[in-house]
Amino acid sequence: MPLSSVGDDGRDERGALREFVMERTSSELQYTLRRLIDPRQSLSDRLLYGLSDLNRQEIVEFQTAWAQMPHERRRRLARALVELAEDHIEVDYCAIFRWLLNDADPAVRAAAVEGLWEDEDVALIGPLVRLLASDPDVNVRAAAATSIGRYVLLGELEEIESAFAMRAEQSLLAAIHSPGEDIEVRRRAIESIAYSGEAGVREIIQSAYEHEDERMRVSAIFAMGRSADPYWRNTVLLELHSDRPAIRYEAARAAGELEAKAAVPRLIELIDDEDAEVREAAITALGRIGGPQARRALLRCLQADNEAIREAADAALEELEFTEAGADIPLLVVDENAEDDRLDLDDDEEDEDEES
Repeated sequence: MPLSSVGDDGRDERGALREFVMERTSSELQYTLRRLIDPRQSLSDRLLYGLSDLNRQEIVEFQTAWAQMPHERRRRLARALVELAEDHIEVDYCAIFRWLLNDADPAVRAAAVEGLWEDEDVALIGPLVRLLASDPDVNVRAAAATSIGRYVLLGELEEIESAFAMRAEQSLLAAIHSPGEDIEVRRRAIESIAYSGEAGVREIIQSAYEHEDERMRVSAIFAMGRSADPYWRNTVLLELHSDRPAIRYEAARAAGELEAKAAVPRLIELIDDEDAEVREAAITALGRIGGPQARRALLRCLQADNEAIREAADAALEELEFTEAGADIPLLVVDENAEDDRLDLDDDEEDEDEES
């Protein structure tokens, strides 16, 4: 199956790619790798598809090709793989990204961390903790702090063992409380620790909110929303009136995360905000909060001249309708005695059969 046929004939792209990977020959991979080495060749999506789901032997071949690539080519390739993986869920470059965590180039390491954002294997906690604690590059440490957050969430959802979640949280706390750590790393660690329900997280967020650096306050408001803690609703409502676009943006997003119904009137006003990102954040928040007033505002947005407003409103209405449809589904109420009654009835019927 040639690579050029992937996704061309209307078949499901994931199925087509899986078929290609299963049938990929060594010569086909070598052809892909030769083109990757050549800086004159563009890093097209079709070419990068050929690197999906590499097995152990193929990773060795990729490593050999990587060593032959110019420095800038490696950076461009790493970034291109991250972007393609974000846009196309059917591709899987985890094997490549894991290997690149140890690359000599910090830009490549940072891209590798970002590329692993969907990988929930607890075996990654150790490498990410190591990068957060000791990588010499601030961008790599910041990326690791962001990436570790998903393991805190998985711990809260009880989808991984508590020991793994605790290790993730402890690494974030160490970064947050490290006086010599760069503010970019600390703020990303605060955003990640916000998933935790442990005591002390409120105080961490409050301290960040009171920080003199606006970047830290922006992260604090982000963390307020991520925490899903209603305690922060009043603070978020206040910041919806900030004169700083970055603050208004995060406050709008957090209002949606916190389902702050009291924020709806102000969010409707922010649909006309001078900042495009604030406008779209307000529209998204209205879709998450829901209610008749929010719905009417979103329906009006569908008539807007601005295409971005219309698209954001359409997506928000989809979320609103999905959420409201779920809320309308009646819960199945199980009578604890129902099973016993049925068994008793069966017993009665058996007794009648024996008597007859």
